[in-house]
Amino acid sequence: MTAQPPPAPHYLNLVDGRWIDGDRRTDTNPARPGEVVAEYALADRATVQEAVDAAGRAQPHWAAAPAGQRLEILDRIGTAILARTDELAVLLSREEGKLLGEARAEVTRAGQTFRYYAHQVLQPQGELYSSTRERAHAEVRRRPLGVVGVITPWNYPWAIPAWKVAPALAYGNAVVLKPAELVPASAGELARVIAGSGLPPGVFNLVYGTGRVVGEELLTSGGIDGISFTGGTDTGRHIAQRCIAHGNKRFQLEMGGKNPLVVLDDADLEVAVRCALDGSFFSTGQRCTASSRLIVQAGVHDRFVDALTKATKALRPGDPLDERSHLGPVVSADQLARNLEYIEIGRREGATPVAGGDHAAEEGHFMRPTLFAGAGNDMRLAREEIFGPVSCVIRVDDFDEAIEVANDTPFGLSSGIVTTSLSAAERFKQVSRSGIVTVNLPTAGTELHLPFGGTGASNHGPREQGTYARDFYSVPVTCYTGW
Repeated sequence: MTAQPPPAPHYLNLVDGRWIDGDRRTDTNPARPGEVVAEYALADRATVQEAVDAAGRAQPHWAAAPAGQRLEILDRIGTAILARTDELAVLLSREEGKLLGEARAEVTRAGQTFRYYAHQVLQPQGELYSSTRERAHAEVRRRPLGVVGVITPWNYPWAIPAWKVAPALAYGNAVVLKPAELVPASAGELARVIAGSGLPPGVFNLVYGTGRVVGEELLTSGGIDGISFTGGTDTGRHIAQRCIAHGNKRFQLEMGGKNPLVVLDDADLEVAVRCALDGSFFSTGQRCTASSRLIVQAGVHDRFVDALTKATKALRPGDPLDERSHLGPVVSADQLARNLEYIEIGRREGATPVAGGDHAAEEGHFMRPTLFAGAGNDMRLAREEIFGPVSCVIRVDDFDEAIEVANDTPFGLSSGIVTTSLSAAERFKQVSRSGIVTVNLPTAGTELHLPFGGTGASNHGPREQGTYARDFYSVPVTCYTGW
């Protein structure tokens, strides 16, 4: 007998320390679309501007707060998240469809991120230099950027807000967060944790709504100093144009990828299949670092395709709360329809689906992980980001052709190679045009203390995470002192 879901909570906008209602919307479970996970209140333009104004008033005081106060509050936020990991992971699985184990890891990552940036507060924030001027010395200090608008996607509704909000607060900024409409509950719980941490009112604000209303208000408001965005390429380009047109705001864009995994003839076949399976299909393929192009050298091609096909067919889509499931549902009906449309496009282009290719359940947005063989790098299947459990195999003759195909993409987020050759691995790290390069590991996966970002259509602006986050959330100021 299936347990009854808990009553749907209500989430409101958080503005200047106050919870503000609005027109209500429902958040449903992609595994059981008839099940309401939560209700949330939309913000109108006036509410968004009120949040921006509150952030503007609060930010100077927060920037001037003692470092110890900022450390304690950020550490308190991280500790509170970690204390509720199991509860928050279930909520994340229910609203986004992520497997429970992956959801636990993501919530844990969010808590650890806040604790990491708590201790970054005490790290050196400037440099001393010798000056060529007589009787003078020079220094570079770091000043907070100001008020930051944070726009986050649905695929990592805890990790991505954490790795944007935590460094923003650590470096003395105030934040207005606009989460994706598909995952309001995770953002609402984050806001509740932050509201209970002792952070002064107005330093963190949460506003729900669409890009057309909430997003546009953030982009055009004179009170916003910078925008940090993760999402689609077209939206990112629009954000860049609006930021330049409205006050020349600083902007940071992470916009996805079409990531290659190269498999050479000398690869350990078991390692190659494991890397491809993880990178292509885990998290239901809904990762910007997913391996969506498998570039395989001719000598190992047939054995690799046979082994990966068998492994892909063995993957079991199912309830994300069931520990026996290998992948959960696609996040929404629209995303499922988009994925299935790309499968038909792949067939029409001449690629052959050797595993999956269809809807996997009568109820819920489930689909079978889909592997195409016989793909060409000029196909839409290999050019456009699908953002689902769909990958394709491209056959190449040698290493040089593999590098050429891997780099032949407008994106440049992540890439990987499976090989037992040290020289091939080192050359690949040198010539791959991506911001993240892996050897004998999946292309997907990040660590909170290392820089995250790509090249080309995948990224614009400073890297995220680690100490590199400081480059976006603070402004260097050159200071001279004479005597």
